[in-house]
Amino acid sequence: MIVPKLQRIASGIYGLDKLIEGGFKSGSINLVCGGAGSGKTTFAVQFLIEGLKKGEAGIYITFEERKEKLYDDMLEFGWDLEKYERLGLFRFLEYTPEQIKRVLVEGGGTIDAVITQLRTKRLVIDSITSFALLFRDELTQKESSLALFELINRWGCTAILTSQA
Repeated sequence: MIVPKLQRIASGIYGLDKLIEGGFKSGSINLVCGGAGSGKTTFAVQFLIEGLKKGEAGIYITFEERKEKLYDDMLEFGWDLEKYERLGLFRFLEYTPEQIKRVLVEGGGTIDAVITQLRTKRLVIDSITSFALLFRDELTQKESSLALFELINRWGCTAILTSQA
């Protein structure tokens, strides 16, 4: 019996794709954890850039970063996010954790519309740490995280979520 090969999405991270059999599994949700300043955001944006270079639309959702600062920081690597935004391939979305909580209740809401409009292939949520802090008990936190994962799966994107270690 021949098992079909899984489709892989190149990460853009030097050496990583070789280690993970060609990239992330298409449609997977991947967590990048680390301390402050460890490179989580850079890693996530590099993943988006890899797709943008190939014409794959990407969305960056944040609770903490400011657009101008992120764009300036990424220019140091030669990554012009503003250019991709003008081309209609990239969208920067800034939400409060409470707004994302509302998105879960609505089943996608505005984000769903943007993902559909752009035909988004790659998604970054940076970081889910703030989102997790909204919930008082561990059970509610887990249920909300599962609801978020279900939503991402429905969108069909390959996603990177960052989290403070």
